[in-house]
Amino acid sequence: MSSEDLKKKPRVIIVQILYAKNFNSEFEIKFPKHRFKKFIKDVVLGSLERKELIEETISLHLNKDIDIKRTEKLLMILLHAAIFELLYKPQTSVNIIINEYLNAAEAFVDSKQKKFLNALLDKISKKIRNSNE
Repeated sequence: MSSEDLKKKPRVIIVQILYAKNFNSEFEIKFPKHRFKKFIKDVVLGSLERKELIEETISLHLNKDIDIKRTEKLLMILLHAAIFELLYKPQTSVNIIINEYLNAAEAFVDSKQKKFLNALLDKISKKIRNSNE
C-alpha cells in the first residue's frame, strides 16, 4: 500500500490526531473531511475521554508484558485507540480492529514493533471481548 493511500486510512488519521494531542495539550483538534469522519471523531474523542480507563485496562491485562512509562508513545497511542474500539465498538469484529491497527502501524513503526503490537492486541482482545460477551 502506498504511503498516500495509508494517509487516507481512518485509523492512521486517528493515530496522527492523538499523537499531536499527546505532545501538545494545546493542539486544537480538527477533523478532516472524510468518508468516516464520524467514526474518526468518535474514536479520537472517546480515546481521550476514557484515557484513564484504557490505561487501567492496559495495567490490568498487560502489566507483565509492557511498561507504560517506558514504551514508545506511538505504540501506546496505537494501543489506546485499538483498546477504545475493542471496548466501545462491539459491532466491529476483533479481527478487523487488530488488522486495521496493524495496517496503520506500518506508517509509524518498524516490523519488530508491529509484531509486538500484534501480540499485545491479540492478548488484550481475548481478555476484553471474552469477558464482555
